[in-house]
Amino acid sequence: MKWIQGRFSAVLQRIQKASNLKRALIGAPSLFIVVVLWSISTSLLAPGTDPLSARLAEWGRNHYLGYVVTSLENLQYTFNKPKVGGTLDPNASKLLATNAIQNAKRIPSVVSPALPGEGDLKSVFKVNGKPAIQVAFLRPDPEHPSYLAGIAIMQSSLLRFVQHAGFSEPGQVKKLKSTDILAGSDLIGLAATFNSAFKLKDSLGGYYQNGIMVKPLVSDKATLAIYADGHLDIGSWGKEINMDSTLISARQNLSMLIDNGVITANLNQSVLKNWGFTVKNAHLVWRSGIGVDANGNVIYVAGNSLSVQSLANLLKTAGAVRAMELDINQQWISYMWYPTTITGAMKPPVKLVAFTRPANRYFSQSSRDFFAVYSR
Repeated sequence: MKWIQGRFSAVLQRIQKASNLKRALIGAPSLFIVVVLWSISTSLLAPGTDPLSARLAEWGRNHYLGYVVTSLENLQYTFNKPKVGGTLDPNASKLLATNAIQNAKRIPSVVSPALPGEGDLKSVFKVNGKPAIQVAFLRPDPEHPSYLAGIAIMQSSLLRFVQHAGFSEPGQVKKLKSTDILAGSDLIGLAATFNSAFKLKDSLGGYYQNGIMVKPLVSDKATLAIYADGHLDIGSWGKEINMDSTLISARQNLSMLIDNGVITANLNQSVLKNWGFTVKNAHLVWRSGIGVDANGNVIYVAGNSLSVQSLANLLKTAGAVRAMELDINQQWISYMWYPTTITGAMKPPVKLVAFTRPANRYFSQSSRDFFAVYSR
């Protein structure tokens, strides 16, 4: 009898264990879904002005789905190519007309013949009565004459540059002695702001700020450097840019577009060691880039329907002798200047080109690092 009871008890224990295992197997997917939903909701509810699509893409890139996100983007750009030929739309034509100045200094057009106002440099911000920021607009290439790219030329002798860390990219804002929002003293003398580069994991480079090496800087990679006197320079790490006591920040992104006044060869080839697994170089998308001219003045370019090659062409046309790509996609690109009244009161910021984000985006917390430009 005891033997029968023992066997029966053993059977019951096995049944109980099987039941517990079944519940665990059923519960595991549910727990996984809850954790994923919580993680996504945290990203969606984060501060700042990042649009929903950008937040979802960022969540994917931060959770080992970068390959999937990039593949989908490449697929999108493969089938949604910009219009070939045509003419400027009324808004773009109006922008050129508004920017036109008689006998203005001009940037040569890359599309011939130039349209009235195309390439004319208009002063939009002055320091002590001198033009500190001038803007111009050019069509990107003869095949896509219905688009306009914006160009901003910043006079280094009149301006100083500051890098601001984002709360997510690279994070560590307080440790870096930085701010992820423009407020209070950060608004004094503010002239312009512009976007930074790719996420660090996609940049093939590093990040340094205020004595902190967030990610090691990589030899020969394109580097945007800011120094203690406020000037900005572009160059290859270990070549034009090196570590010294005056270096305040260094932000790397991919390889140089222009060096020693020469555009890098084969820019439309997406070589992984130079460009990583990102949106293909030849895809015509929203892109931005930055360079310096022979006098050290800073040149920013952004626009739609740009390949890496056409971005480099525009930077060189505007006078860049060294240049690099910054961020891409309409959600991440931004350049705006901050006009003031006669009494010095700040007016609403003005966008260089029609990117998606609001012109006051940096008055809210920024998830990504960015740059601010100030009067000297």
